[in-house]
Amino acid sequence: MTVLFLYPPIKEHHLSMLTDNQILDSMRGIIDPDLGKDIVSLGFIKELKISGGDVSFTVELTTPACPVKEQFKMDCEAAVKGIPGVSSVAVTMSAMQPKKQPGLGINTLARVDSVIAVSSCKGGVGKSTIAGQIARSMAREGLRVGLLDTDIYGPSVPTLFNMHRPELMMRDNMLIPLELDGLKLMSVGFVLGDSPAVMRGPMVSGYAQQILQQTDWGDLDYLIIDMPPGTGDIQLTLVQQAALDGAIIVTTPHSLSLVDVARGILMFEKVNVPVLGIVENMSYFVCDNCDKKHHIFGNSAHTLKDRFGLDTLAEFPIIDGLSNLGDADAGADVEQVKTLTDNIHRAIGKRRLQHEPLPEVTEESGHIVISWPDGHVDRLVNRDVRIACQCAACVHEFSGEQILDPATVSANIETSSIGTLGNYAVSIAWNDGHTSGIFTWVRLKELAARQTA
Repeated sequence: MTVLFLYPPIKEHHLSMLTDNQILDSMRGIIDPDLGKDIVSLGFIKELKISGGDVSFTVELTTPACPVKEQFKMDCEAAVKGIPGVSSVAVTMSAMQPKKQPGLGINTLARVDSVIAVSSCKGGVGKSTIAGQIARSMAREGLRVGLLDTDIYGPSVPTLFNMHRPELMMRDNMLIPLELDGLKLMSVGFVLGDSPAVMRGPMVSGYAQQILQQTDWGDLDYLIIDMPPGTGDIQLTLVQQAALDGAIIVTTPHSLSLVDVARGILMFEKVNVPVLGIVENMSYFVCDNCDKKHHIFGNSAHTLKDRFGLDTLAEFPIIDGLSNLGDADAGADVEQVKTLTDNIHRAIGKRRLQHEPLPEVTEESGHIVISWPDGHVDRLVNRDVRIACQCAACVHEFSGEQILDPATVSANIETSSIGTLGNYAVSIAWNDGHTSGIFTWVRLKELAARQTA
């Protein structure tokens, strides 16, 4: 007699092994809000391992301070746990290392992930305060941050952080940064003390380079460089030495000169440093009684965006205590500080993954020719483009009224130079001597549409 043993049916998910594609497909619905694509297509998922029902992988983000890092982690865990047969999920969060160009920068910055310059075209706009607030805010996020004050004529870090006449230490002929609540600090003010910095240009440049080259920062996520105001040789030298990952330009409405802002943009683009955006300081005043914003020096944020194609990373109001940086929580209750640092993280992340094709621009027979990525070509008449310039020499900064008299522009005007600025604009110099013409891609599209209408 034959005995037949009937085994209970085996559940389907025990019959099939988990695959990489199953795991990856489950996370294709997780979209990076800044890049507009899913994290799988962006290549964020690394080191995927499957052992039975145990799944582990790494999510490699563009920056260690991604504002949605924790949300990504929770979303990934939830997505993978929803797959039948998955018993555990281990997600490790990491960040990609920037690809530094060989031969650029100096050895003391080799272990710094991102170097960002905070610049202004004029003094007195609060540049150093903004740089200090950025550094403080990032340090509060648990990041490894350094702040370098290179303003040889007016170093601000000693005053902002209440660190006058500190004792500097050296190791192996290298300056050791001071530390305050986990934030590393170095300033020419620490080196020079209270002695007046009455020096010629080459001496100033030498001091600034020396402090940049001879400070041992160690491992940092961010080094914030408080630049000397202006766009001259000293600033260019520092920019080239530091191999910057990006720059931020600080301005104010009442001292705003769009010509100077344009010069700042052009200085950084000349040495292939992307401008991440603009910070407008002292942008408005909030009345204690009516709680209303008063733009007492004018509202220029939209003007900056329209004319230069750059985002305004933050608009700081006129408030008490913003420059008191001695306390670890300085600026923690100011929402614009958090907004600014989040936008910096996002801007750095976008730059590292930016592979979108850009338009090509050339000149031929009195026309500026733009070849768009979709294959469309626009031919703009030189004279029309010259007359449409929105710089402060051609259009009144606040009223928007045209200053340039179209009758003074020759019908045969030609460009003397033309080139792209990052991924956002075109810089045009003309043979009539005008050199501050910056046209965003959006503006050029508008001119093309108007010409064909």
